[in-house]
Amino acid sequence: MPDVGYVGLGTMGSAISHRLLQADHVLTVWNRTPEKAKPLLEAGASWAESPREAAERSEIVFTMVTNTDAVKAVTEGPDGILAGLGAGKVYVDMSTASPANTRALAEQVRAAGADMLDAPVSGTSVTVEQGKASLMVGGGRDVFERARPVLEAIAPKVFHVGENGAAVTMKIAINLSLAVQMLAFSDGVLLAEKSGIAREDAVEAMLRSVIASPMVAYRGPLVLGHPDEVWFDCHMMQKDLNLALELGQELEVPLPTTALTNELFTAVNAMGSGKKDFAVLFYVLAWMSGVRTEVLA
Repeated sequence: MPDVGYVGLGTMGSAISHRLLQADHVLTVWNRTPEKAKPLLEAGASWAESPREAAERSEIVFTMVTNTDAVKAVTEGPDGILAGLGAGKVYVDMSTASPANTRALAEQVRAAGADMLDAPVSGTSVTVEQGKASLMVGGGRDVFERARPVLEAIAPKVFHVGENGAAVTMKIAINLSLAVQMLAFSDGVLLAEKSGIAREDAVEAMLRSVIASPMVAYRGPLVLGHPDEVWFDCHMMQKDLNLALELGQELEVPLPTTALTNELFTAVNAMGSGKKDFAVLFYVLAWMSGVRTEVLA
């Protein structure tokens, strides 16, 4: 049972860390705001004074942070993860960040004598807690096999998809689809509602139809009331859409539905709802359709 470190204790990072503790791993944690670590410390984790210390005390150290800049902040410098790596260690970044930065960081990790995987989660904190999430993993196959038992403690479905950067690219591709699905679902519900069909009936019909998907199943009910539970906020979703658009330009892949959906998230954020779950996109579209809701009042 390798000792494990975890850096970044947001909603998802905390859920993953709890699963590692439940699997009886010795866990060392660090977070920019220490108070978020309290439940994990009470459950048996140890506190590190820096990301470097978390790496030094672990055979496998994970990060789950907001964006590319945040990845750089916890990996670089004298207190960063890179300074705490050495021969035989594995660094696993679970953040959704720039694939190009992931590949460059993997080179830096190898220069430190260690190995790197990118392993973003497909799912929410709820699916992680329930043991129903999956992981896409990029990096060397041998490193993947070495880390696999720890990864499977986090999620029962673990897939190797290619070299470093491949998994985070796949995650971006999936997330743009989530946003576009939410927009299409909202279009359909509002079209039905303004024609005279009760919103509840429209949602139920869609959840029983061929367009039903795990995303629709999770977020469909949120259009029937306040989407107070935040699994994935609008700021984070727009960050991923921008990553997708940048990658699309780099690879010369037109992403028209992604671009349109991204503009609507700009409207969401401008209307002050950026910290809500991205299901709030429905309410912005409803407002634009003349359906006034107290969510955006």
